[in-house]
Amino acid sequence: MILLRKFRVFILMVFLVACSMHIMIDLLPKLERQGGGGGGGGVGAGGGCSCPHAPSQDPGDWARQGWPNKHTLRILQDFSNASSRSLERSPPPPADAPRLFHVPPSASDGRRQPIRDAALGEDPPARGWRLAALYEHPLYKRSWPPLTEDDTLFNVNADIRFDLKAAEREWNAEGNPQELSPAGELTADSYPNWLRFHIGINRYELYSRHNPVIDALLKDLVNQRITSVAMKSGGTQLKLIMTFQNYGQALFKPMKQTRDQETPPDFFYFSDFERHNAEIAAFHLDRILDFRRVPPVAGRLVNMTKEIRDVTRDKKLWRTFFISPANNVCFYGECSYYCSTEHALCGKPDQIEGSLAAFLPDLALAKRKTWRNPWRRSYHKRKKAEWEVDPDYCEEVKQTPPYDSGTRLLDIMDMTIFDFLMGNMDRHHYETFEKFGNETFIIHLDNGRGFGKHSHDEKSILVPLTQCCRIRKSTHLRLQLLAKEEYKLSTLVAESLLRDRLSPVLIRPHLDAMDRRLRQVSALWDLLPMVLKV
Repeated sequence: MILLRKFRVFILMVFLVACSMHIMIDLLPKLERQGGGGGGGGVGAGGGCSCPHAPSQDPGDWARQGWPNKHTLRILQDFSNASSRSLERSPPPPADAPRLFHVPPSASDGRRQPIRDAALGEDPPARGWRLAALYEHPLYKRSWPPLTEDDTLFNVNADIRFDLKAAEREWNAEGNPQELSPAGELTADSYPNWLRFHIGINRYELYSRHNPVIDALLKDLVNQRITSVAMKSGGTQLKLIMTFQNYGQALFKPMKQTRDQETPPDFFYFSDFERHNAEIAAFHLDRILDFRRVPPVAGRLVNMTKEIRDVTRDKKLWRTFFISPANNVCFYGECSYYCSTEHALCGKPDQIEGSLAAFLPDLALAKRKTWRNPWRRSYHKRKKAEWEVDPDYCEEVKQTPPYDSGTRLLDIMDMTIFDFLMGNMDRHHYETFEKFGNETFIIHLDNGRGFGKHSHDEKSILVPLTQCCRIRKSTHLRLQLLAKEEYKLSTLVAESLLRDRLSPVLIRPHLDAMDRRLRQVSALWDLLPMVLKV
């Protein structure tokens, strides 16, 4: 009996010692900062410091100042072979933990310069008059029928005030709402741009052709202060949800490949990287085609330390940050594919390009319905989809709701042309707003796998068009217009992309490829008896 009691006391003591060690390890960075203890081997007599270091010009100083200590070494030990599962056992970051990385000031006046690829030696086309002239063309003057309450996504009462304090409680966002309005609430005319974008959505379009809110929203995506960051669940590759000071949100896709890096010919479409510049270019192309079905997207140069790591509440994301052997700040997050140290996203030294796509209204406020694309690929290395083996497949589609009536099939034809011009083979689903039923447009989301190959035209993307032999008359006329020299598609897209912060967004071969593909689409009018629908 005495031995049993001694054994229990021994087990209790071991447990208490283990708990004490864990507590000391978690508090070590704080104690080192307050006590001025020596942090690393290369520190001299003046070793520790009791206040944050001044920003260093040399990225290598980050490692010497913030590393190594037991806290950070536990996170980054053997990062070349670490898995995200093993990193989950590392302690969460204390609220007042010292920064691991200090951001060096830029060499000039502190303004950030876009990261440009060395291969982009050519200058983008000069800004001209063509884009303005295009939107003044009669084909771009068509107006929709008068909108009723059933045709708008939201019915807004101009007398209702938008209470930012209530929004802060509801969204659990950071920042001071009084910064937006001295009264703490906004009238309908002074809503944030992201909210005005949501209010403008209707049955026929995501935004009107000359809506000034869209350009203002694009500027917000670039300039608004980022208050929180979290990883987006699902998907094959890492995407981040960023929340801004004005409570708007956007989907951030970081740069994974340089602009001149083509998809290898042996890559399957579903194993390719998503490109941030493809998301940006897709928005501009969609607007030039006058579809206006892609949410606004802008390029932004993000400080990975201040604007991601320091503001994230996502512990899983925070734990994947490290400094590469080249002294660049890197992270890799968690996702189905390409989220490992071998596919880490690294800054130069702490800045990274990315695309920011404005969020659509929350699903709790505006439900969306997801539809399977009838011409979805098999996503199998050996099996083929039904449309690939049945030349009369479109006849079956035309007898299936919602393609048996309305304009849904014509929307698919628009999306087909849109994808072919980009070279996007990854259109497996699409969405519509549930409120509008089947009589509404389809939303062109997730365009990151476009603009991968400029030297190859994937003609299988055009199968819906060649099997169904029908197209909107307005789309047909606009494509004819964009094939003319004075309204050349590549020139218009290049001019539009000049407005983006990350310009040049596309290299010249991708711009030329769009003209070449447009000519192939136009050639179908002579080969096939196309039926033009209003």
